[in-house]
Order: sequence, then C-alpha cells, then structure tokens
Amino acid sequence: MTMNEKLSAARAVRMPTLADAMLANIMAPSTATSALTKAALVVFGSLLLAVSAQFKIPLYPVPVTGQTLVVLLIGMTYGPRLGGITMAAYLFEGAIGLPVFAGGAAGMAVLFGPTGGYLFGFLLAAVAMGYLAERGMGRSVVSTVIAMVIGNMVIYLCGASWLAGFIGFGKAMAAGVLPFLYGDALKLAVAAGLMPLAWRAVKAAQK
Repeated sequence: MTMNEKLSAARAVRMPTLADAMLANIMAPSTATSALTKAALVVFGSLLLAVSAQFKIPLYPVPVTGQTLVVLLIGMTYGPRLGGITMAAYLFEGAIGLPVFAGGAAGMAVLFGPTGGYLFGFLLAAVAMGYLAERGMGRSVVSTVIAMVIGNMVIYLCGASWLAGFIGFGKAMAAGVLPFLYGDALKLAVAAGLMPLAWRAVKAAQK
C-alpha cells in the first residue's frame, strides 16, 4: 500500500465528533461547517475553559478545578483540529494579558513559568482526544475512560517534564502529578458518564 493509499484509508475511518453530530441536528450542513460557526465554537470553548480555571473544589490533598476536565471534553467533542485551535486561542488570550489562567493569572511569565508545561499540554491533549474521538472513542463508558487516561497522561507528561527543569524530576512528580491523581480520577468518572449520555441524546434527537 502506497503512502497516499494509507492516508486515504486513515481519512476514510474518521467518524463524526459529538460537535459534528449536534450541529447536524440543528443546522443546515452549510451552516454547520461554516467558518462563522467554527469561530463561535472556538470562542465558546475558550471562554468555558477560562471560567473553569477560576473555580476550585476544596478536596484533599489539593483543591481541584474543572480545567483539565473541560480541556479533555473539548478535545473529545470538537475533534483534533477545532479542539487544537480552541486551546491555542485560550493560550493566546492568556499570553496577551487576559485573566484566563487559573486564579485569574495571565501573561507570558505564566505561560513560560514552572506550570507552563501543563498549559502547553492542554493543546496536545485536546488534539489527542480529538483524534481518538474521530476513531469512535468517547461513545461508551469504557472508551471514554481509556481516552481520558491517555489525555491526562499527555498533560502530566508535558507538565512534569517542564516542571522538572525548574525543580528536578522527583520533586516535579511529587508536586506536579501525585497530588492531582485523586481529583483527576473524579473528573474521569464525570466524563465517563457525560460523553455516552450526550451521544445517546444526540442519537435520540436524530430519530
């Protein structure tokens, strides 16, 4: 099989994302795929992410925000291209000074500071989640759990690797990964319930 044939086969197995299916239910095809509709989704997604970064649930051992949950759900709902663009827009908003990062922080110092790796990890994780969604994951509890684990691993890998450059690998794992495992497990459970439920609702609306 030639390279072109392999690429064509990969494109052929692409499945519609949740956003594709939802928009197809409420809009004409030309409107659902228009640049204006996509821009609106990017704006909505970046605003939702900014809001989620400001709220904390006081859990042990560290407070939990909804930020990583929203990142992974956006990727799984939007797909790799639109999800990636949404994350890039969020990072750009923070870079130019809008208070969209956790705690209302903003600026290049945050983006390239000790926790910057997690922020860049959001972009890679959203793309990865979108890719998995286009291969049919996120429609059942099991596939959603698997995708969420992969997405979280991408964020942890980027974040801890970056943080290790500031405080060393051992401390990066102790401070930047282990305290968040419990909260991320709860988010995984939430996503495992939400995504299949959303897909069932979309399919019911199509009947």
